[in-house]
Amino acid sequence: MNKKVAIIASNGGLFDAYKVFNIATAAAATDQEVSVFFTFEGLNLIHKEAYKQLIMPEGKEQFAEGFIKANVPPIPELVAMAKEMGVKFIGCQMTMDVMGLEKENFVDGLEVGGAVTFLKFAKDADVTLTF
Repeated sequence: MNKKVAIIASNGGLFDAYKVFNIATAAAATDQEVSVFFTFEGLNLIHKEAYKQLIMPEGKEQFAEGFIKANVPPIPELVAMAKEMGVKFIGCQMTMDVMGLEKENFVDGLEVGGAVTFLKFAKDADVTLTF
């Protein structure tokens, strides 16, 4: 039986995106079943426009060159990799309703659901993380 990794993405910055997708793709690469629940600002990480424009945090500009030198893929590429590897994306219905967002605003393959949808997966997860 595959191990399960449940990730909650509630923050929407560039470093948050790298944390979420680094862990998600690493887990998927090791044959673990992965679900990411995107809520509140975390929805930025999979929003068709926002995820292309995540900015480097102020005072952390030195990391930009490091990402390039280390050949770290940009966020849209990491999102595509995660999807190709079978990582399941769940968008929080409540947050989307509050923000006036529709499923079409997000990357393809998004499942829209509430906390219960995510909890069904997370209840027997081997690892649960929040970013």
